[in-house]
Amino acid sequence: MNAFAYHAESLRGLDGLSRRAQPVPAPGPHQVVVRVRATSLNRRDIMLLEGTYPLPLTADIVPLVDGVGEVIALGDGVTRAALGDRVAGTYFVGWVDGPQTLALAARQYGANQDGWLAEYIVLEEKSVVHVPAHLTDEEAAALTCAGLVAWSGVAKPIPAGPGDTVLTVGTGVVGLFAVQHAKMLGARVISITSTTDKADRLRKLGADEVVDRATTPDWEHAVQELTDGLGADHVVDAVGPLTLPKSVAAAAYDARVTLIGAFPAPADAPQTDVFGGKYLSIRRVAVGSRRDYEAMNATIAAHGMRPVIDSVFPFDRAADAYRHFVEGDPFGKVVITIP
Repeated sequence: MNAFAYHAESLRGLDGLSRRAQPVPAPGPHQVVVRVRATSLNRRDIMLLEGTYPLPLTADIVPLVDGVGEVIALGDGVTRAALGDRVAGTYFVGWVDGPQTLALAARQYGANQDGWLAEYIVLEEKSVVHVPAHLTDEEAAALTCAGLVAWSGVAKPIPAGPGDTVLTVGTGVVGLFAVQHAKMLGARVISITSTTDKADRLRKLGADEVVDRATTPDWEHAVQELTDGLGADHVVDAVGPLTLPKSVAAAAYDARVTLIGAFPAPADAPQTDVFGGKYLSIRRVAVGSRRDYEAMNATIAAHGMRPVIDSVFPFDRAADAYRHFVEGDPFGKVVITIP
């Protein structure tokens, strides 16, 4: 078996990532072994390498939390999967449903339990998620992190729907998924971006209006104008605290603002009143549970939605995939295929 892992001696940057040989794993009770076909990168994976992710990185762990493959072995007592099933895994090892706890948040694939950048992965049975049949392996490997956290921002706790306006801030993969999910749910979408090229792509993806922050730096006023002064009912901000004041200003009365992503808090952020007299809900979401993942997949299957793929790299060029993710300004998911 070939796999990539983080070295114990060097856990910062790509110098801490190297290829190694490993034995083919055997499943324990209530575990499955999956032959990996594709995996993909998220900002979280870069933060783990840089040491800026909230959860400490465990040495010698196989990275990446997104992936898809075929079940090739079953441990004793497994009932949620069968040989030959095409499956992904959850982000959190044990979060099936209900509220998240610190204990559930503490166990994550690709951080302290081996992830998907390998020929095989061992999944706990309760982590197994079946993927929509119409998706390619590259597309199915894009859902676990960015796809699900965007779903949580748009569909929970109260789903967006016809008559609602969803504002997406940021054109990383979370922002792109948020556009697609909101359109599947029947909402109007306004997106914030920084270039004409990305604006055109967002419109093709389904955004009803796009505001270019490079030419309209006070984009919160533009959103208010586009909504006749009412503001957006749902805001999915995938940038971070620096854009939160504008996201709040663009929101409607009694809106729901979702701040997505793990990010270090800016030390010099000004302490200002961003609420402006509005009553609204601001929350940060931690991806989602297995039940959320299954609900998202059912909606994706029903609508035939396909994730946006920026580029695909072979397993031998995994380091190049990391570099492209960081330096290449990708529009969509960066995927690694495993032969």
